[in-house]
Parts: sequence; C-alpha cells; structure tokens
Amino acid sequence: MKILYINPVGTPLFDKGMEEVLSNAASEGTEVDVISLKRGPWHVEYLYYESLVLPDVLHHVKDAENRGYDGVVLGCFYDLALQEAREITERISVTAPAEATMLTACSLGDKFSIIVGRKKWIPQMMANVVRYGLKDRLASFKTVEMGVLDFQRNRKETERRQLEAAREAVERDGAETIVLGCTGEFGFWNRLQQELGVPVLDPVITPLKFAEYLVDLRRRFGWSHSKVGAYESPPVDEIMQWKLGEKYGTDVWRQSSEDARKVKRRIKQRNPLS
Repeated sequence: MKILYINPVGTPLFDKGMEEVLSNAASEGTEVDVISLKRGPWHVEYLYYESLVLPDVLHHVKDAENRGYDGVVLGCFYDLALQEAREITERISVTAPAEATMLTACSLGDKFSIIVGRKKWIPQMMANVVRYGLKDRLASFKTVEMGVLDFQRNRKETERRQLEAAREAVERDGAETIVLGCTGEFGFWNRLQQELGVPVLDPVITPLKFAEYLVDLRRRFGWSHSKVGAYESPPVDEIMQWKLGEKYGTDVWRQSSEDARKVKRRIKQRNPLS
C-alpha cells in the first residue's frame, strides 16, 4: 500500500518530522511519502492563503493517482480540498484530518473536544463538524493561542497549554476523547493521553490509519468514494478541450485522458455496436 501525505504549504519545514511519525505509525507493508508544495504560504490559517494553494494541492492528488498511489492524506485540519479531491479522482482513496479524527473520536467516546491554536480557526472547523453531522457529539473547542508555526518551536510550552485546555475540556465540558485540531500539533498525543487518561487523537497519525482503512475497504470489498452525485468527476474530454492543463501548468490530466480512451476502446472491443 502506498500513501501520499500532502502538506498544503509552501515550506518543507514539517516534512521530516511528520515522515518519521507516519513511518512509525504505518502498518507493515504501507509505504508513506510526505511532500509539501513548491510555492505558497507557510501556513493556511487564512482563507486567502487556502485559496492560493488549492490548485496545486488538487494537481498533486491527481498526479498521485496517475503514479499509482493507493491513498492520499490532505494534511490540514480544515480538510482543505477534501471534497474537490474526491471529485477529481476515480480510484484513489482520499481523507483528511478533521473527518478522520472526528469519526474515530465518536467510536472511542460519546463526546469529543478539539484543541485548536486560535479562535480564528473555529468557524471554519465548526462548519465541518456540522457537515459531518457531528454537532451533537462535540463537547467544545478549546484554544491555546498559538499559530501553526508555533507548536513545534517550544514543545514544553505547547504541551503545557494543550494539557490545560484538554483537562478543562474533560473536567468541565464532558469530553471523553480529545482531538488535536491542527497538523502542527503532531507528536504530543502520547504524553497528553497519559496525563488525562482519555484517548488523545494525533491529527497526523489518525488520517493515515483512516486512509489505510479506506484503501483496505476498496481492495477487499470494492467500497470506494461514490461517483454518483457529489463526487461525480468532471469530464476529462472537457478539461482537455479547454486546455486547462496547459493554462494551469500541469499535465496531470493527460494521463487521465489516455486512460479514458483505453477504457472506451476496451468497451468498444467487447461490444462493437456501442
């Protein structure tokens, strides 16, 4: 199994640390590659920054499918590009931290709380809680007043703030599981879990395990992202006709176009009247 983890930021600052965590967490036989973008902001705390990286993220997802990856993790707790990535792919399994951690948290306890960096993030994250139908399972959001780039700079201070916020979530808000709500918070879960005595879900490890699960479901039972309705893919012929690949500086659609023609030829060979 091959999984690609995409850091949707224009810096490799987190790649090495995340790759080490993911390699240790991966199941036997799972190969994990971590990449970041060649351009763009160093974090996506703002909607403007998020909009800038969206095309590059989606083209990396399509390229991963063309290159034979089995799954992709979109490494942002906003679940940036998740719906769009599932729309443009035909075979690969795609997941992201918020969906993966929240669904897992609901299997481990009745209510969960999410530890985030800044209150700025909460409205967009709350929209995903509602989208995933989990509003009644959310105990609270807790902020630690730190940005994405702050979490790994002073790990002791980060841990202190996380622990204070998470303890309040458990003792006052009734949380039974804790979700770390930013991929920059990777690597803190074990210590917090020991202190709190409740499951603490790492936002980098959890979506990897969820991706492995989705790939296994697809391989064994054919259960993959539905292409009827929301995730219906845009017509490749249309994309090629409009030369979107050329205009956006990518050739990821060329392979898809060639694959589509091969499928059509195979169908015609089986049924000459089609």
